[in-house]
Amino acid sequence: MRNFTIYLAVAACLLAGKITAQETFESKARQIAEKIEKITKDEKEALKIEIEEVNKQFENGTITKAEADDKKKKLAEARSLIIENKVAVSQEELKELVQQKVNGEIIVSQKANDSVVFETNKYKVTYKVLDSTYIDLKGIKRSYKYRKSQNEKRTTSQFVFAAGLNNVVTDGDVENSDFRFWGSHFYEWGLTYNTRIAKNSNLLHLKYGMSVMYNNLRPTENRMFVKNGNQTNLEDSGLNLKESRFRNVYLVLPLHLEFDFSGKTIKEDKTYFKTHQSFRMGLGGYAGVRVKSKQIIEYNSNDMEVTQKTKGDFNSSNFIYGLSAYIGYRETSLYVKYDLNPLFRNNAVKQNNISLGVRFDLN
Repeated sequence: MRNFTIYLAVAACLLAGKITAQETFESKARQIAEKIEKITKDEKEALKIEIEEVNKQFENGTITKAEADDKKKKLAEARSLIIENKVAVSQEELKELVQQKVNGEIIVSQKANDSVVFETNKYKVTYKVLDSTYIDLKGIKRSYKYRKSQNEKRTTSQFVFAAGLNNVVTDGDVENSDFRFWGSHFYEWGLTYNTRIAKNSNLLHLKYGMSVMYNNLRPTENRMFVKNGNQTNLEDSGLNLKESRFRNVYLVLPLHLEFDFSGKTIKEDKTYFKTHQSFRMGLGGYAGVRVKSKQIIEYNSNDMEVTQKTKGDFNSSNFIYGLSAYIGYRETSLYVKYDLNPLFRNNAVKQNNISLGVRFDLN
């Protein structure tokens, strides 16, 4: 009985030693893997601070863009070399740990061809038991590279819709207009592209695209447009008009230089440039062609409601070109546009269309 007790105690000690050795090997291997990950994380944070300092120098105008890019590249290469050297030290520690297992200093509990993997977010350490005396070290996979600050597309697209009041300027005056102020409207819809001009600044953008414009005019005092040769005049209709509306439809190409004060956002080592997040202002113009012209009048005749639609050119200008501007916050802006071409080609009195309304640029 006494001998049995001694043998049992010895076996228990050997078993405990074996378990402790296995736990020690795994914990040490895991510690080395975590050390490698910490090296990368620390050096990456240090590089981030250095890159931000270079960006400040560029924004303050103390260095050029080329100098800033060169500095960032050199800083990234230096940090990458530091990581490589520090990781090499940890690799040696891992190889020594594995050699201890090979020499029997740490007991191998896995069977032949078993693999054990220690993995973190960026590193993976794999060893494989080939037999009782040899372990294959697969090694460490590591990747580190410098990312450029640009992580957003420089060109985005928006759907544009605008609507508001429409009228004409006659001899530089719009106050004594022949058209209803609140009854005359304009509409515009289309697709635009927004391209950031500077690589590392979000202020200047080029805005361009294609739109369809509808300019409606509602004459006052029971009048309608009448084409007399090469002249188009407003005349009394001789009818009790319920509605009198003249519409020109254009296909145009707008172009604006947009100032966007959205700024930039930095997350980790990435810089994001987002548009339509703050105040915006656009200055530019448009040019295009007239698609159609139409006049609609409605009146009562013999207790019947009559709607009359007349299509034709009405001597309207075939081409349209003008100036436009907008200012607003995020997607919504106050919008104004002015036609430099006259409404009618040959009229003795020149009249130019003007519009004021609200514009929506929807991403």
